[in-house]
Amino acid sequence: MKKKIRVGILFGGQSAEHEISLQSAKNIVEAIDKKKYEIVLIGIDKDGRWYLNDAAQLHSGPELPSLRTLGGTKKRVGLVPSKNSGQLVRLTDHRIEKALDVVFPVLHGPFGEDGTVQGLLKLANIPFVGAGVLGSALGMDKDVMKRLLDNGGIPTAKFLVFHRSQSGEIEFADIVTKVGLPFFAKPANLGSSVGIHKVKDQRQWIDAAKDAFRYDTKILVEEYIQGRELECAVLGNEDPIASAPGEIIPQHEFYSYEAKYLDEHGAVLKIPAKLTSKVVKEVQATSIKTFKVLCCEGMARVDFFLRNDREVIVNEINTIPGFTKVSMYPKLWEASGIPYTDLIDRLIQLALERFKREKKLKTSYAPA
Repeated sequence: MKKKIRVGILFGGQSAEHEISLQSAKNIVEAIDKKKYEIVLIGIDKDGRWYLNDAAQLHSGPELPSLRTLGGTKKRVGLVPSKNSGQLVRLTDHRIEKALDVVFPVLHGPFGEDGTVQGLLKLANIPFVGAGVLGSALGMDKDVMKRLLDNGGIPTAKFLVFHRSQSGEIEFADIVTKVGLPFFAKPANLGSSVGIHKVKDQRQWIDAAKDAFRYDTKILVEEYIQGRELECAVLGNEDPIASAPGEIIPQHEFYSYEAKYLDEHGAVLKIPAKLTSKVVKEVQATSIKTFKVLCCEGMARVDFFLRNDREVIVNEINTIPGFTKVSMYPKLWEASGIPYTDLIDRLIQLALERFKREKKLKTSYAPA
């Protein structure tokens, strides 16, 4: 009998998207091929502590539970950097757990999707699903991401960046002159529409800036684009492929956190989107170009605005897209011919392939 591949599902985390991560992890555990993979659940609580977990905890509690009770397992663990891949060590008694073969991070937002965990996994010498350190960091920082997209000739909305130290110097009239009104204000490093506000007047701007600065020391102000909201999934390493695009029709004023996760009627999803073949090809080609320009691998979801049914504008990339029951990434691939279980399998195999490729690289000078 062929040995099962031991997969560490890493979920929870310290970001504002902690609860979404639990839902994503729950769905992956339900869908993964258990004949091929042995699952090790590693939950990270909101204080950043790692614990061995069991599937039952993902199924208990309210619709969007947190890991407040995670410490009840008493099995705190840590990853130890070493030549031996994937060593998990019990922090209480320094006992070494059975090694992991690969890790599937299902962490959304800072301290999980921004390159920090990816760097730890590289130090621990273990394959992991999704973008590496650089791609993860670029995808998380919307300021740097948009500058690179501009440099790569990929159309994006007009934007301004403000640091906390500038908060007393920001002139509302200057913003309106440069990006128009209404506009969006958002933290530079966050996702799931947390801290995002549509601003229509100066009073709303004061409240929006204050809230956005709660989540980051750098915020973005972006042009409001009147148009359809499209999303496209990308899968692969050096030769990625793009899914059929889907469309999101928010029933709230915009696709907010509440519309995504708390209101089951918060948005209508059209998969595939009703688009001309020309627009479909442009969205797919731009998704792959965005994926490559931002140095991504494994998976990503690229979000767009479609203005006047013909102008394709990239909004952002998400390097660890949601895997909840209403998430677009798995739904787009299912509509494109890759079922959920097969998608998870492909993502894990892509991680193993990349790790094998990178292990062939020299890490010290050796004369040819």
